[in-house]
Amino acid sequence: MRPGVSLNDFSRTDREPLIHLSNADLMPLPEPLTDKKDDPVSPALSEECRNRYECGLDDTCAVNIPQPKSPQEEERLVAQFLTGLEKLFSAANNWTFLQPLLLTMEHCTGCQTCADACHIFEASGRNELYRPTFRSEVLRRLYFKFVKHGGLFSAWQHGDIRLNWPLVARLIELSYRCNLCRRCAQACPIGCDNGLVAHELRKLFSQEMGIAARELHDQGSMLQLKAGSSTGMNAEVVKDNVAFIDEDISERTGIEVHTPWDVHGADVLLIHNAGEIMAWPENPGAFALILTLAGVSWTMSSELAGYDSINYGLWYDDAQFARVALKHVEAARKLGVKRVVLGECGHAHKALCVVADRMLTGEFNVPRESSLPLLRDIVLGGKIRFDPTRNDFPVTLHDPCNLVRLMGVVEPQREIVRALCPQFREMEPHGVDNYCCGGGSGFAIMSGNNFSDWRFHVAGRRKLDQVLTAFSDCLDPATPKYLCAPCSNCKGQFRDMLAYYDLWEKNRILYGGLVELIVNAATDVKPGFIEWEWH
Repeated sequence: MRPGVSLNDFSRTDREPLIHLSNADLMPLPEPLTDKKDDPVSPALSEECRNRYECGLDDTCAVNIPQPKSPQEEERLVAQFLTGLEKLFSAANNWTFLQPLLLTMEHCTGCQTCADACHIFEASGRNELYRPTFRSEVLRRLYFKFVKHGGLFSAWQHGDIRLNWPLVARLIELSYRCNLCRRCAQACPIGCDNGLVAHELRKLFSQEMGIAARELHDQGSMLQLKAGSSTGMNAEVVKDNVAFIDEDISERTGIEVHTPWDVHGADVLLIHNAGEIMAWPENPGAFALILTLAGVSWTMSSELAGYDSINYGLWYDDAQFARVALKHVEAARKLGVKRVVLGECGHAHKALCVVADRMLTGEFNVPRESSLPLLRDIVLGGKIRFDPTRNDFPVTLHDPCNLVRLMGVVEPQREIVRALCPQFREMEPHGVDNYCCGGGSGFAIMSGNNFSDWRFHVAGRRKLDQVLTAFSDCLDPATPKYLCAPCSNCKGQFRDMLAYYDLWEKNRILYGGLVELIVNAATDVKPGFIEWEWH
C-alpha cells in the first residue's frame, strides 16, 4: 500500500481509491509474456460508473454498490451492517461457520504466514490492501468494538477503527478481492482462516443488506430458484441438448450413447454443471460414453436439468445455498438412487459433499461423492481398453481448490493421467499446495465494469505463471499442449485468460477436462476425440 495509507484510511470520506495499481507494481509475467509497464491493471472506470457506484477501494468495481442519496441513507446502511455483524457472531444465525470465524477473530497472531501463501497478494506486488489479514483486521476491530463492546482498553489492545458508510462500502468491495481458495488457511500454523472472513463478509452483506455481485445473485441463485435454471435452459431444453450431444458423441466415436433419464434405483445419479452442456458439450458426452462402456448403472434427473450442480449461494449467501442444496437431494431421494456423483465442477463438490453435510441429516443424508475416484476405478479396472500413445502430447494438470485442497481428492486424477498421458508433467507447486486458477468464488463469471481485467492481471497471474512454466520446454506453437482442468469454473477462467493473453494462437495451449483425455485414449473409440482447435 502506498505510504501514508492505513487501516484508518478505510474510513476516508473522499471516496477516492485507496490504491492505484499499475503493471509496474505487479509480479513479473512469465516468459514469453511481457507487460507494458505504464499501462493500468484495469481500464479506467467510466464517469457514469464513478458517479453511480461506490468505487473507493482500488481502480476496480465489481459489486456495483449504489451511492447513497443522503446522509440519512448512509446512517441506515451502517445500522444494517451493525445488525448483520451481531448476527454473524451469533450461533442462532451463523449455523455454518461460526466456530472457525471466532477462532480467526480471537486468535490470529498476525504472523503473516498466510500472506506468503496468497496468490493475489503475491501477484499484486505484495500490496498491503490484498494481504489476507488486512480485511480480517478491519473486521476484527469492528468485532471487538461493536460485538464484544470493548472500551478504551480493548481499543488499545486490539486497535480502534471509525465505522462509517465509506468503510462499509470499501469492505464490501474488498470481500470480492479474494478467491476463497483457502490456501492461507492451510498455511496458518494455528488454523485461522482469513479466506473464510471474505466469505462471511459477503454473507453479511447479502443476507442482511441485500448487497451482492449481480452475477452471483440476480443472474445466479435467484434465476436458479425462480426459473429452474441460471442458464435460461429449462428441463426440456437441457434434455434436447443432451440428446443432441449423445448423437454427436455417437457419430464422433462410433459408439452408441444414450443418456438415461429418471432411472429409479440407479447406482449413480450424475449431476453436471450446466456450463458444460452449454459451453463444453464434449465433457458430458465423454462422461456418458465412459459410464456406458464401463457398464455403470447411472441416470440423470429431469428435475435437476435446471438445477445444475453449481450452487451460487456457496460463494456469498448461506440461505440461498441451502435452498439449492435441498433441490439436489430431494431429486436424489425421489429417484431412490444409491449415491449422487458430481461431474467436473469443484465448487459443486464443496457445496454438496462438504458444506451440505451441515444441513443434510437423517433421511436427507444421501451419499454424495466425487466422480474422480469412480473414473480412476474405471480406467484402472480393465473394463475399457486404452492406448496411451493417443495422448502422446504435453499434458499438465490443474488442481481445483475445492476438490484437492478442501476435499483431499489428489491422487485419482493423477493415476489417470499418469496411465494415459506419456508426456504428463506437474505444475509446481501442485496437489494441496496448488494455486487457484483465479476464477474461484464466482470470479470466473463476474465481468462487470473492469473486473475481468483485474481477474486476469492479478487473480489469475500466479496460475498463468504455473501453466507457462509447466510447458516451458515446448512453448513453440508447433507442439500442441493440453491444460487439463477437471472443473467447469476453472475452465471458464482458463478460457478467458488464455484468450486474453492469446496463448492458443501464440503457443497452442488448449484447455479441457479429464474425461476428454480418457475417451481420447480409449481404443474402442475412433481416433481423434480431442479436436485441436480453440473452444
